[in-house]
Amino acid sequence: MIALLHRFALDLFGRLPRPARRLVVRTIAPSYTVGAVCLVERDDGAVVLLQQRYRSRWGLPGGLLARGEPAHEAVLREVREEIGLVIELDGAPTVVVDERVRRVDVVYRGRPTNGDSPQPTSPEIVAVDWFGTDDLPDLQEETVAALEALGKLGPARG
Repeated sequence: MIALLHRFALDLFGRLPRPARRLVVRTIAPSYTVGAVCLVERDDGAVVLLQQRYRSRWGLPGGLLARGEPAHEAVLREVREEIGLVIELDGAPTVVVDERVRRVDVVYRGRPTNGDSPQPTSPEIVAVDWFGTDDLPDLQEETVAALEALGKLGPARG
């Protein structure tokens, strides 16, 4: 009986117009926030990290995607807005999903396109600096997950 009801519901769902199907899915599916962050690296392997005014640990530059904004555009915008760097993205992104807090991060690698030094260029950023991967400060959980996903940290840290 359950299988019959399930098939009936799927048939009914399939007959709905596409906008109605999307509305049903968005109503019953869990919501996640989607952000884009970037591991900005220099040629010597140092990475740029920042401290946000409202967080105590260091993290990667990035932020939430605006509605309809592609992730690669969001990360370029966020890096420029937060620390004043123009970067070039390097390779395909990695995706990190944290089911506990319902967050998806699209994690990019990038390199500065010129010799500019990163500087706080947003009121939310209080400090920014380059760090060697063997001398990292206390990191935000999501930054640890991103660095692990990119192979820059072993899973023992964090």
